[in-house]
Amino acid sequence: MSLYDIAVKTISGEEKTLAHYKGHVLLIVNTASKCGLTPQYKGLQELHERYQEKGLVVLGFPCNQFAGQEPGTEEEISEFCDRTYGVTFPLFAKLDVNGPDTHPLYQFLKSNAPNGENEEIEWNFAKFLVDRNGKVAARIGARVQPEELTADIEALL
Repeated sequence: MSLYDIAVKTISGEEKTLAHYKGHVLLIVNTASKCGLTPQYKGLQELHERYQEKGLVVLGFPCNQFAGQEPGTEEEISEFCDRTYGVTFPLFAKLDVNGPDTHPLYQFLKSNAPNGENEEIEWNFAKFLVDRNGKVAARIGARVQPEELTADIEALL
């Protein structure tokens, strides 16, 4: 199975696969609206705006597994992201990134991370950088700010 075969649900409830993003560089992030790291939405949006014409797509996957910091409905999450950070990059329905109900996307990302980094996601805003061929190029910790990723993104673009 490739990354592009994985089914996901958009924040508006539409079922699709990641095939729509084939040929793009992806920055996949598990997000939360009530976290100390929530201001990273601003940096993620800036990266999206700066590099989308060159082929970068930021994909946000809300997750409520860390201290209940994403308690809202998909509609509330979408409204918060739009109103507070002007988010225009794709957001998806809430999912689990760890444990027995880990979404297949996160199973894939963790098991295909470079350097055998198949560990649990540590917190909200952990990031995976995926190259244009669907290969996981880097796993990036939650506390790394989006603006610190420009060199890595540019190398893949």
